[in-house]
Amino acid sequence: MHDMALQGGFAEAPTQSARAFRAVLNALARPGTIETLVGAQPPAPASIAAGVALLTLADATTPVHLAGAHDTPDLRDWLTFHTGAPLVGAAEAVFALGTWVALAPITRFAMGSPEYPDRSATLIVEMPALHPAGARLTGPGIRDTAHLNLPDIAALRANAADFPLGRDFLFCAGDRLAALPRSTQVEAV
Repeated sequence: MHDMALQGGFAEAPTQSARAFRAVLNALARPGTIETLVGAQPPAPASIAAGVALLTLADATTPVHLAGAHDTPDLRDWLTFHTGAPLVGAAEAVFALGTWVALAPITRFAMGSPEYPDRSATLIVEMPALHPAGARLTGPGIRDTAHLNLPDIAALRANAADFPLGRDFLFCAGDRLAALPRSTQVEAV
């Protein structure tokens, strides 16, 4: 284990994780809303928002998949030290972290079953930037419409068509996070 794994976690875990949890839940409850997350500094190439989200949501019972360039010894050690989360392949993941290209195809991640739709994966997608512009979002938690720049509208529409099954998404860029639950309808504009 590298010394880097011991650094970059929450300095005040109870307070910081509670604030981060509230921000992540707010983003999930209000798709298209962009939240700012602070309190952790994961090893590159993970963003602050992705690191904070994983510190808040992952633990020894939530398997994590690191995809593509995010599957580094430093990030593996950091995540294991701070959360205890087991690192697994895509099919077993509860959370997965990577760029859209590295995570594709998203169909390789669990989408739940009719008996247990909650047994699906949440994909944490690293983005170059997040903007409240682009695809039009409608559905639960959105008053009329919301907008968010998304990487692959066709794949996200297909995912929503499987509701109540499907995957949920956290999009991260720097210290910013937005969410797209499987219940959200996505349309190109």
